[in-house]
Amino acid sequence: MPHIPSSTTAEIKVLTFDDAMKSSSEITYDREKWLYVPDFYSEYRYILGTRGKNPLITIGINPSTARPDALDNTLKSVERIALYNGYDSFIMFNVYAQRATDPDHMEKEINLHLHRENMRAFEYVLSLSDNPHIWAAWGTIINKRAYLPDCVSDMIEIGKRHGAVWFTSGARSKVGGHPHHPLYLKKDSTLDPFDVREYVNGLK
Repeated sequence: MPHIPSSTTAEIKVLTFDDAMKSSSEITYDREKWLYVPDFYSEYRYILGTRGKNPLITIGINPSTARPDALDNTLKSVERIALYNGYDSFIMFNVYAQRATDPDHMEKEINLHLHRENMRAFEYVLSLSDNPHIWAAWGTIINKRAYLPDCVSDMIEIGKRHGAVWFTSGARSKVGGHPHHPLYLKKDSTLDPFDVREYVNGLK
C-alpha cells in the first residue's frame, strides 16, 4: 500500500534520534543484520540499511514504505549496486525524513525539529565508517520542495567534518544536473565522483 501522510509531522510526536535508537518495538526482524531507526513503521524514518564495515550511504529525498525484509524496488536496486561496487552493506538515508510514497504529498513547510534530528542521524551514519562514501541518488525530486536544497547543504557540512566522499551513478539530468535515481539503473552500474557543493550552489 502507498504511504500517504496522515498529518504533518508537526502534529505528531517525533522521537529524537537518540530516543529512536533506544526504541524497542515488538516488530520481528534480524537486528544483527538490519539497522532500522526508529524500529517501527511510522510517519517518518531516519535510517534503513544493513550492517557492515564498509557501507555505501545512499541518499534519497524521503522514505517510502520500505522496512527490514520488505525492501521496495528502489532499495533492492540500491543493495545490488552497493554489492556490485564492493561494499559489504548499504544504508538508505534521506534528505528529509517524512514518509510519503508520492513526494507531492510531502509537507510544504519544513519541520525544523524533524530536520535537526535527521541530521543527528546523518552524523551517526557517517560515524560508522572511517572513510564514508555517499551516493547522491535523489533524481529530480529535489525540486518538489524549496527547503530540500538547504537540507542537502547541511548534509554537505556534516560530511565535510567526516571526510565524506560523494558519488553519483548513471547519467545526470540535462536540466539541473540532478543525480540519477537508482530505480532504473543496471545492477552493474558504477559510481562517479560528484561535486555536490557545486551542484547545490547551482540550485539556489
